[in-house]
Amino acid sequence: MPEIIHCIIVDDEPVAREILENHLGKIDSVKVVASCKNALDAFTVINSQRIDLIFLDINMPEISGLSFAKTMTKDIKIIFTTAYREYAIDGFDLQAVDYLLKPISFERMLQAINKYFNENKPVTEVKLEDFSNGKSDSIFVRSDRKMIKVNFSEIIFIESLSDYIKIHLKEKTVITRESLSNIEAKLPQNNFLRIHRSYIVSLSGIDSFTHDTVLIQKHELPISRSYKESVLKSLTTN
Repeated sequence: MPEIIHCIIVDDEPVAREILENHLGKIDSVKVVASCKNALDAFTVINSQRIDLIFLDINMPEISGLSFAKTMTKDIKIIFTTAYREYAIDGFDLQAVDYLLKPISFERMLQAINKYFNENKPVTEVKLEDFSNGKSDSIFVRSDRKMIKVNFSEIIFIESLSDYIKIHLKEKTVITRESLSNIEAKLPQNNFLRIHRSYIVSLSGIDSFTHDTVLIQKHELPISRSYKESVLKSLTTN
């Protein structure tokens, strides 16, 4: 068994802390010692307990994550988290392990953890395949200035709108700034199917299909030529 990595989460957004706690809770070799809403709370924890790694939000009131990182004297590694891409250079200037842009997917967080492991601990890499057994049943997406939980079971289909996507749920729709390819990577492959450059559908929600279209809850969606062979193969073998 690899040595346990003791980490804390520092973020003034409760939902952002919850997302990271859920992600990190799936990795046996990582222990979340504390989840702090500001730098002052984190300072207390750091000076009273063993901490190896901090997931540190950059844009926080009173003391920013960058200012807090500059005051740190202990040999503690930092993974910065933020919704603002422009802070990336400052983060890496402080020799951060990684820089995660919100909303943070489990896959992206896992890359950062493995980067820390590779640089600091002689441990076996944690693989995404180890978590493909249905433990995760939802994702969080940023919409209307907040993080919204989207249960996979509620998704009917997902539609690309250039730089945005519209997630059609059973009771509502959610629009978020994300590419369809990125959201596809976060979905359980056995439950969803890409049928077009602009559409991903829930397999369980399909009512009927032809060689050219999929009917899903009164929405007739096209099957593109480039996806037709794989789509028809998938639908006729399931």
